[in-house]
Amino acid sequence: MHFMTNTVETSRHGSVTLVTLCRPDVRNAVDAPTALALYQAFTAFEADLDARVAVFHGVHGHFCAGWDLQAATRVLAQSPDAAQVLASTLDFDPADLPVPGPMGPSRLLLSKPVIAAVSGAAVAGGMELALWCDMRVMEADAYFGIYCRRFGVPLIDGGTVRLPRLIGMGRAMDLILTGRKVEATEALQMGLCNRVVASGGARAAALELAAQLAAFPQATMRADRASAHAQWDLPLAQALHQEWERGKTCLDDALQGAARFAAGAGRHGKA
Repeated sequence: MHFMTNTVETSRHGSVTLVTLCRPDVRNAVDAPTALALYQAFTAFEADLDARVAVFHGVHGHFCAGWDLQAATRVLAQSPDAAQVLASTLDFDPADLPVPGPMGPSRLLLSKPVIAAVSGAAVAGGMELALWCDMRVMEADAYFGIYCRRFGVPLIDGGTVRLPRLIGMGRAMDLILTGRKVEATEALQMGLCNRVVASGGARAAALELAAQLAAFPQATMRADRASAHAQWDLPLAQALHQEWERGKTCLDDALQGAARFAAGAGRHGKA
């Protein structure tokens, strides 16, 4: 599978899909056509039966600088009712069918994991895209920040939902209200990223991590992932029940895995 527009490129590395954001002149900020291209790239990944894990990164040293405010200014100049037009264009579907978010894939809940390879700036809507991913591999000189706080731009790609769930309400309020810069060491300490690697190494490290995930039995991993996502809205008893309902479909995989272990595979923490 190969997907490419002027601003988004998708390539395959075995069973891993690499989605690349390509707008280096604006630090990979996302305009409307790019948002649609990202949405299409990740829906294509979801539909690709041979693709198991995706890695999401940006070219030329930056993950994503958020919503392209310069493009937004051009929209505003075209119409005095630009805000209402924009709101109606990006509104949720009345029937809850999937539609692109302002940054593209932010309203999707895929059945397969996505890993963000974060270099340089992952700020404002770019931070929201990183939060949308399952895991974040961050370079030592990369940084997060809700920089849109400075310009009155709201978090509308899941930031107010995913950030508190990821790092807790107190820390999330600090970042949401102040819009301050969060560098890699602090991001790792608060659980905002999962790995910190040397500058320039996020893409390779994320691809290596993705290959590890792709090598696991997929039905079980996806069932566990889906259960973790679904439990947020459920009372404990119901959450435990839905975990069981998903997991029991994988018992054959579990028994086969147990047999491999008994035969000597995976001893002493080896994958």
